[in-house]
Amino acid sequence: MKSTEDRILLAHGSGGRLSHELVQKSLVPSWSNPVLNRLDDAAVFKLSGRLAFTTDSYVVSPIFFPGGDIGKLSICGTVNDLAMCGAQPLYFSVALIIEEGFRLAELERIVTSIKEATEEAGVEIVTGDTKVVPRGSADKLFINTAGVGLIPEGVDISGSNARPGDKILLSGTIGEHGLAVMSQRESLEFKIPIQSDCAPLNKLVVDMLAASPEIHCLRDPTRGGLATTLNELATQSKVGMRIDEENIPLQEAVRATCELLGFDPLYVANEGKLVAILPPTDAERVLNQMRQNCYGREGAIIGEVVEQHPGRVVMRTRLGTSRLIDMLSGDLLPRIC
Repeated sequence: MKSTEDRILLAHGSGGRLSHELVQKSLVPSWSNPVLNRLDDAAVFKLSGRLAFTTDSYVVSPIFFPGGDIGKLSICGTVNDLAMCGAQPLYFSVALIIEEGFRLAELERIVTSIKEATEEAGVEIVTGDTKVVPRGSADKLFINTAGVGLIPEGVDISGSNARPGDKILLSGTIGEHGLAVMSQRESLEFKIPIQSDCAPLNKLVVDMLAASPEIHCLRDPTRGGLATTLNELATQSKVGMRIDEENIPLQEAVRATCELLGFDPLYVANEGKLVAILPPTDAERVLNQMRQNCYGREGAIIGEVVEQHPGRVVMRTRLGTSRLIDMLSGDLLPRIC
């Protein structure tokens, strides 16, 4: 029989000695800060002003993939949800649901990844939880995160704020995350490896707001990809959108892989890109500012908001024809976040 010393046991979730050792030895040292180190039942901190609050759960399979893992993904995803409201992310909770038998070495790797992501984003984990479930009741590890952020004065960003005439900006190439996860899951090897774009975008948003506080909408095109995100915004704002296929940034490796597998990159998930909708007078200035940030270097203006066909997105193709872009139907790639 294999040794259980290097694996999670049900006793790690009992609330007893092993539970305390897991928290004290595996989690707190990596995420240490004054609020967390009190180890009270709730985090206590002071904030004043308009707050944004979000929560999300991560069940990606596999938990390690090119360019990231479930730990990095959980932090970046929650950072980005707050940033898409214009908020400055500050304090996070992290809850781990661990399957019995999970390797402690892999848990340590994920805990370190979470630490690195929080340091890059400039946020602190101030509270959390662990649960252990019997073997077969989960798939290795699920993570829930929640985050609180502060919205600066004068910032009013919402999916319902798009106006006819606004320009649509995209921060970079699309489709990498979904294909990176799929390649790892299916053991596919590409001539040019595709890495997940998983990244925290809060500092990019700060740069953009410094260039123009009049940004109307921000959204990160995760599940459902760019196409679904634009449809969501068009529906919320009761406007139409026109985009130009020629202007949408796309890695050649992603283009070739999608053609090979029969995927449309417009529907493939991203985890480190954003869509911004803003007045046309500010578009070039914000775009130039985006390109100064490492996560916006390949940014582009991809279209505009129109009065016609409210709630719908139309794309001008490379052939010069028009194509209606609908929301994703079905599940293109399950469990990618």
